[in-house]
Amino acid sequence: MKVYEVGGAVRDALLGLPVKETTSDEYALARTERKVGRGYTGFTFDTAATVTLEQDLERRDLTINAIARDNDGTLIDPWGGRRDLEDRVLRHVSPAFAEDPLRVLRVARFAARFAKLGFTIAPETQKLMSEIVASGEIEALKPERVWQETAKALGEDEPAAYISVLRSCGALARVFPEVDALFGVPQSERWHPEIDTGVHVLLALMIAAKLTPAPTVRFAVLTHDLGKGTTPKALLPAHHGHERRSEELLDALCARLPVPNRFRDLALHVARHHGTVHRAAELKPRTVLEVITAVDALRQPERFEEFLLACEADMRGRKGLEERPYTQGDIFRTALRAARSVDATRIREERNVEGEALGKALHDARAPMSALTVGRELRVRASRADRVPVARRSTHRSRQPCGAAAP
Repeated sequence: MKVYEVGGAVRDALLGLPVKETTSDEYALARTERKVGRGYTGFTFDTAATVTLEQDLERRDLTINAIARDNDGTLIDPWGGRRDLEDRVLRHVSPAFAEDPLRVLRVARFAARFAKLGFTIAPETQKLMSEIVASGEIEALKPERVWQETAKALGEDEPAAYISVLRSCGALARVFPEVDALFGVPQSERWHPEIDTGVHVLLALMIAAKLTPAPTVRFAVLTHDLGKGTTPKALLPAHHGHERRSEELLDALCARLPVPNRFRDLALHVARHHGTVHRAAELKPRTVLEVITAVDALRQPERFEEFLLACEADMRGRKGLEERPYTQGDIFRTALRAARSVDATRIREERNVEGEALGKALHDARAPMSALTVGRELRVRASRADRVPVARRSTHRSRQPCGAAAP
């Protein structure tokens, strides 16, 4: 039996990217498949010895994934994958692509992975993806597979490309209707120069990808403004109360898809509190502490850092404000350090309290500590602002005050 290296390992090697080491568990027989039912599971497979390598490659999704290499390093490329790698094109291998609706999401994920290299989707592949969606096949995808592809895409270099590709072929409205509903919804130009809520979410997702590789943060950014898609038209471009509506839609989305709790919980905190965090410079120290407590930052400081990064991505994901410092995050970080400096053991022993009484005593002790440190932090920020040229400072003020509420 002759063994060939096929698919992603060959593709990535030709692109000069790191290649994952192949294990014995990743060997498979050459095969063909035939569509016999609806969805991505409706196939029968043939792994007979008569199946050729070329037939096996023909069943693959994209030409760049349909390249084989033998032990001597010779490439077998019957579908032009190497040429498409050079041209930076994502192109389907054959009409059989349309038989598996999951491939729509896979192409979108590859777009998110390779966008930084300049890859685009071939027009004929884009057209075929739209036809798959229009046929209704996309509805046959199981929620588990939708989430698996989405979670992988959120971990890619440019996750916003995943959303854009799904929207361009109509799939976003089918798999993430709550996100699709944001496009075309106006926001106040005072706070959002980009105006369109969907565009804002894409910009924020781009910022999140620069801030952290954590898919949890990126998911929280993707879903933080879902409620704006259901704002009554008579209220637009204002979105009062969108945080509560965002939570409700997010709960429904996470119930429909098997979204892990760590993704859901962070996203809910961001949806609920991001507007408050943006107003950090205006808040009373006690309010700052209330947010810290609500997000459970004292017990989960690592998640709180992810929370602040998501809030930062939201604030900077606005046309012309991408490079603006997010000082609000530093205020909350300073307050958390102060709150964590309170010695719970000492207070328990000095006041002889336990349970709920201890919790209240700790809160009362942390509030003045937070007040002192937040006040100090704000004075430092103000001192730095005084050293900024007046013209630059006034430009910032004309767009959005540092502590202003940003919906």
